[in-house]
Amino acid sequence: QVQLVESGGGLVQAGDSLRLSCAASGRAVSIYTMAWFRQPPGKEREFVAGITWSAGRTNYADAVRARFTISRDDTKSMMYLQMNSLTPEDTAVYYCTVRWKREVTVPIHPNEYDVWGQGTQVTVSA
Repeated sequence: QVQLVESGGGLVQAGDSLRLSCAASGRAVSIYTMAWFRQPPGKEREFVAGITWSAGRTNYADAVRARFTISRDDTKSMMYLQMNSLTPEDTAVYYCTVRWKREVTVPIHPNEYDVWGQGTQVTVSA
């Protein structure tokens, strides 16, 4: 069974940057789609960005498309989310997830994913 552990969250000011990391262990994830979701306070979990195996394709939510960059290093079983120009609306718990399917598209619904990390809090002050 794979374990996913997120790190890199914190408290920052509007306009700052953060880089989130997701470490996978217990099972190879290199051939599967991985993604980041977030859950703002009092709201449902929402798609942020995803990446297919071999980083062949990426997908972003419209709200982050020009500011966030997803990447993966399968030699290290790691996935990253570089977040720039953060705003208070980006405040949320950010989750790393994997979908046990090798494909060329990135699903955006959380029920399409199979394993989740515990999340890392990102708080952006105005």
